[in-house]
Amino acid sequence: MGLNREPLSATTSTNLTDSERQIMDEIARRRDELVALASDLIAFDTTAREHNDDPAREEAALQKYLAARLRAAGAETDVWEPAPEDVAGSPMTPRGLRFEGRPQLTARFAGAEGGQSLLFNGHIDVVTVEPREQWTSDPFRPEVRDGNLYGRGSCDMKGGIASMVFAAEVLASLGMRLAGDLIICTVTDEESTGCGALAAVAHGVRADAGIVPESTDFEVKIACRGSLMPTITVPGRSGHAGCPQPHWREGGAVNAIDKASLISDAMRRLETDWRQRGIDHHPYLSPGDIVPTMIAGGEWMVSYPASCRLDYHIAYLPGQAAPDGWGGRVRNEVEEWVMRASQADPWLMENPPTIEWAPEVPAAAVAPDEPIVSITMAASTAAGRPGRVWGTDGWFDGATFTLSGTPTIGFGPGNGSVLAHVVDEYIPVDDLITAAQALAIAAVRFCGPASDAHSDAVPVDRVTSPLSGSSKGAHSSLAGSS
Repeated sequence: MGLNREPLSATTSTNLTDSERQIMDEIARRRDELVALASDLIAFDTTAREHNDDPAREEAALQKYLAARLRAAGAETDVWEPAPEDVAGSPMTPRGLRFEGRPQLTARFAGAEGGQSLLFNGHIDVVTVEPREQWTSDPFRPEVRDGNLYGRGSCDMKGGIASMVFAAEVLASLGMRLAGDLIICTVTDEESTGCGALAAVAHGVRADAGIVPESTDFEVKIACRGSLMPTITVPGRSGHAGCPQPHWREGGAVNAIDKASLISDAMRRLETDWRQRGIDHHPYLSPGDIVPTMIAGGEWMVSYPASCRLDYHIAYLPGQAAPDGWGGRVRNEVEEWVMRASQADPWLMENPPTIEWAPEVPAAAVAPDEPIVSITMAASTAAGRPGRVWGTDGWFDGATFTLSGTPTIGFGPGNGSVLAHVVDEYIPVDDLITAAQALAIAAVRFCGPASDAHSDAVPVDRVTSPLSGSSKGAHSSLAGSS
């Protein structure tokens, strides 16, 4: 259908052009189609794996479904199973991780003129439904009740995926060809390891900017904390707890739990040191912290414990990351403070604790003056949901794309801090509609229209954003196609 022309003075305008109003109206008119799409996605059981060798669920079927839809809308699609070596060696990757039955998907709506490219990314895996018996309805048989769509993953984040896919489909159905590529990418394993997005990056998925429609309640998330998870094992020496013990140098028992308290004290002092140095401050994130999460020690109720294990979750800010974006600096700090505490105790000096590091996820931040930030803010306001620029203390796949060169924000429907991972998870249907509208407008404004498109939107490289004086050159990649 034809779209009317009306010049747009800036991509950060909160007013709608005639063509943008048509996009908004078309999405609202096809409301039931969007709900049906989200419901279809929820119905696939894509529960995240807890262990590397957990069998795949219905990830492949879901990706096949989406690929067929996106091809029908005119996209060039690529569905592939990553090879283990694609992600091996990353600090994020557990040893032995494989992707059998868990393919990734990209779909590219090709731009006409080499304009700026935009990535929409979402994860298809969901957390467990347990305790399943507490759900009001079957978590994989979605229902709309009182204006809300219920089902596992409705909020985190199949609702967001439905909105981004539907936005792209509506643009295509209106004949709105963009100057730059619009790339859709859906990945597995965000809830477990983050390695789906890592595999997508290894496959060549990139763009000038990205949006992950996580359930941010329409806030624009430009930063996230990274996390490290060390296990510190403190040695002791066993002995009968009911018998007096000689000095340990004479073969006596050593209480590993007592010695572990010296290490836990050191970890508390390290967190205090962060506060005093002011290195854990960020305008959009909570401070970094060091949280003991598990402790296990001892072998028998009447024996001195021969070992004690301390598990920690360490959240750190982008400014604390190493130059490569990962947590190497923080790891070094932890190891230094543990060593220092050990050197102050004769037993631990000769029998030092060991530290094992679980796979980590990196901190990341997008500059507030990146055009995608202001464009998305304005698009959300124009769609009726003004928000704010903020950060997320959790983690999302946007960090992986950002560190690989695609500045990627979080922005999407639903309040994940309240609705994600809960029994009777839901997303307001109105949020799905608004998110699709805002994402479509953001795509038009960021990528710009093709010169022969029936559109009145102005490409981002023809305007000056109030937050940035110039825009970058376009680049995108979709390695392989089918």
